[in-house]
Amino acid sequence: MKFIMYLLTFGALGYGAWQISQTHPELRDRIEKYIPSQGFHTLEIRYTSEQIMSSHRKELLKSHQHKYLESQLRFYPYVLMEVKYCITAKKTQESLILWDLCDGEMVLETKGWEKTHGFGDCIRAGTDRYEFRIINLLAKKGGACDRENLLKGLQLDSTMLDSLIDSLKRKQLVVFSGNQYRLHLQKPSLKASPETKINERLVTKTWKNAHKISKRFSLGQIRRLAQAAFGDDFAIRHTSDVYLPVHSIVVQNPDGSLHTSLWNALTGKQILYSHSVD
Repeated sequence: MKFIMYLLTFGALGYGAWQISQTHPELRDRIEKYIPSQGFHTLEIRYTSEQIMSSHRKELLKSHQHKYLESQLRFYPYVLMEVKYCITAKKTQESLILWDLCDGEMVLETKGWEKTHGFGDCIRAGTDRYEFRIINLLAKKGGACDRENLLKGLQLDSTMLDSLIDSLKRKQLVVFSGNQYRLHLQKPSLKASPETKINERLVTKTWKNAHKISKRFSLGQIRRLAQAAFGDDFAIRHTSDVYLPVHSIVVQNPDGSLHTSLWNALTGKQILYSHSVD
């Protein structure tokens, strides 16, 4: 009887831990900080903070009264997914996708680190695959489309279309403007195939005891979003966690205030987040 009780207890604890990892990734990350780490995989550092501060000195130091403070190296969480999908009725394509677990966006290509814009909003809104049919069509039409072309392109009856549109409007993902429905995003970028164009071979390194940024989205949320966005033929074969090294460069202004900018250590380019991450 005691053995059965132990099994039930450990089973309950395991299920509870899984639930936390899926629904509260930020809490899971806080817990992991107190557990001894065996290291984690990061992408290669190709640009040091010193190189970036030197090449962007005129941009970052507006005058001789501005000065650099000590920079920090932070690691931002991504998931690398091996996927497969149909490109024609007779041909299957296999590819890799890099997905940012802080802003919920997919990396389109690694040379300039261009990303989608809008997937993060869709994750937060809990967008399903039927709603994504409308979002994908609007994206293909440049972000806006009238009712007649929506009906024609989606081959839905009026009642079903109205129901989906009402749901997307409640989720603040679609608005009606003039005589068209449009994506409720500034410069949306959702017209993407399920592939990150990797310009150079990705090299990983193992780190320990480094400053990892907490995840805002779980793997489960990214999986559901990708499968809804890319259709029934899309399948995820394997996933692995990988971190992007980012230099946090701090400049002290003449009045004593501080300005912090983030720089991708793989590309050497500045990156922007619409919300604070730590």
